[in-house]
Amino acid sequence: MSAPELLDVAWNLEDLVDGQGPAGVDRLLDEAADRATAFAASHTGKVAALDGPGLAAAMRELGEISDLVGRAGNYASLRFSADTQSSENGALMQRFQERATVIETTLLFFDLEWAALDDDVAETLLLADGLDQCRHHLRTARAYRPHLLSEPEEKLLAEKAISGRDAWVRLFSELTSAIEVPLPDAEAPVALDVAMSRLQSGDREVRRTAAEAVTTALAPGLRTRAYLLNTLLHDKAVDDRLRGFPTWLSSRNLANEASDESVQALIEAVQGAYDVPRRWYTLKAKLLGLDRIADYDRAASVTGDEETVEWQDARDMVLGAFSDFSPVLGDTAARFFDEQWIDAPVRPGKRGGAFCAYTTPSVHPYVLLNYTSLRRDVLTLAHELGHGLHAALAIPRGVFEQHTPLTVCETASVFGETLVFKRLLDEADTPQSRLSLLASSLEDGIATVFRQVAMNQFEHAIHTARREDGELSVERFGDLWIQSQHDLLGDSVELTEGYRSWWSYIPHFIGTPGYVYAYAYGQLLALSVYQRYEEEGEAFVPAYIEMLSAGGSKSPEDLGRIAGLDLTDPGFWTKGLELVRKRLEEAEDAADAVLAQQPG
Repeated sequence: MSAPELLDVAWNLEDLVDGQGPAGVDRLLDEAADRATAFAASHTGKVAALDGPGLAAAMRELGEISDLVGRAGNYASLRFSADTQSSENGALMQRFQERATVIETTLLFFDLEWAALDDDVAETLLLADGLDQCRHHLRTARAYRPHLLSEPEEKLLAEKAISGRDAWVRLFSELTSAIEVPLPDAEAPVALDVAMSRLQSGDREVRRTAAEAVTTALAPGLRTRAYLLNTLLHDKAVDDRLRGFPTWLSSRNLANEASDESVQALIEAVQGAYDVPRRWYTLKAKLLGLDRIADYDRAASVTGDEETVEWQDARDMVLGAFSDFSPVLGDTAARFFDEQWIDAPVRPGKRGGAFCAYTTPSVHPYVLLNYTSLRRDVLTLAHELGHGLHAALAIPRGVFEQHTPLTVCETASVFGETLVFKRLLDEADTPQSRLSLLASSLEDGIATVFRQVAMNQFEHAIHTARREDGELSVERFGDLWIQSQHDLLGDSVELTEGYRSWWSYIPHFIGTPGYVYAYAYGQLLALSVYQRYEEEGEAFVPAYIEMLSAGGSKSPEDLGRIAGLDLTDPGFWTKGLELVRKRLEEAEDAADAVLAQQPG
């Protein structure tokens, strides 16, 4: 459970439903359904006949309908995330999904008819006034044209998804949120996130027993989660075949506005730098007095310093760093605390991890945390508030262009985290404190860049094997997981037998297949953006705010150009990786300083 001061740091979701609670969800959906029906009656079969003003008017109405549905859906999903064990929350979530699907299928014709237009006709229409908040959205939507099915087929897939893929995703969330870990020194079983935080302990026995307890807790539902993942792997294979996507990753790349070739270049560049995590973990073993670390040692403090940060101190630290960069960031971030846009405590049944929900442009973002008062939690707070700032600054872009592709959405989060990290590092007044911070930052980079690419390779292996060999056993999942981790870590880390099942709690493999490489993409992009800030100082601030405020109104390459970066440069990823390697070298120097102080 969380400290008493955290218990009141809970979000107020009523802004989404005008204070009407769950009844507000039904009211919003009633209005959206009525407007969707009227829109379909007046536009079905007539999109090709629209002129510029007609297209602009149609997009305004679609945007308002989308906003209504988005408010209802975010209210339902955020309530569910705060308490996945509530039957009322589950029922509300299901009711929303069923009703939203009806609205979606009612309006499905528009995207299909828009995609069917000749390129010359579409480009002429896109020159019209009134499309400033949706022009890029309309243009990128046409990229899906080769992969769209007929309207009856698309409607059928959308309706069947409720009792198919969406149901499996919800089941996984409920199963993993209910996992309780029995720790030796705890009065009662604890949530998975709480148990995982023990892996940062300076006491190896605490880490080992926590890891064993996590493995034990994962065991009872392991076969169920394996069957669930098998089902979704096959579901995606069928979808890719029907839509004509050449690889399991192609649909994700299209959504990210990235070519298959550019993503492969990123993955190969990161794999070519696997020596970075191996060098660090070899040094970490020396710092911990071990011949070789085990998987449960990777997050351990290298200085024995388990500094805790109370919530109020974390708030002040993050707001101070953001305000020093720009009052725009500081003032916007303060609203998250002052207006109850954050849910911070660890609670039974609450979804694990942390995230930021953009919601819709007519309301505001929300942030979910599981704050355990460790120093890394401060950086997680800064990370998620970075997302929140991105969402808030992009509100003027409207419902179609507030969101960026996944490849760009990590820019503000990593940038915000780096601002806070630099502040902590500047305040470090001993070699031990400096090493602790540099180690934490480097390990976050390893997790975000290298581990995510290794997880991408695990995904590649399981999607490929499921398509070629059929249903995979628990043992096969474990083999492929360990192989992907060994490829990353080499002989620098001992992979224990219990670690074979740790793939089974990771939600990205279930809900957003192919997502994980975007973390590496975003981290390297964000580090490059921060380097521009270090080079230009205050003069860079307006460009950064412009970049965030653009939301998803431009391609990733065009957004990078705002910050003075060329994402089309084949060497871009290598340059980004050099920044991670620089952090490794700083940590190695700090480690040498600490080791030099030790007797003998």
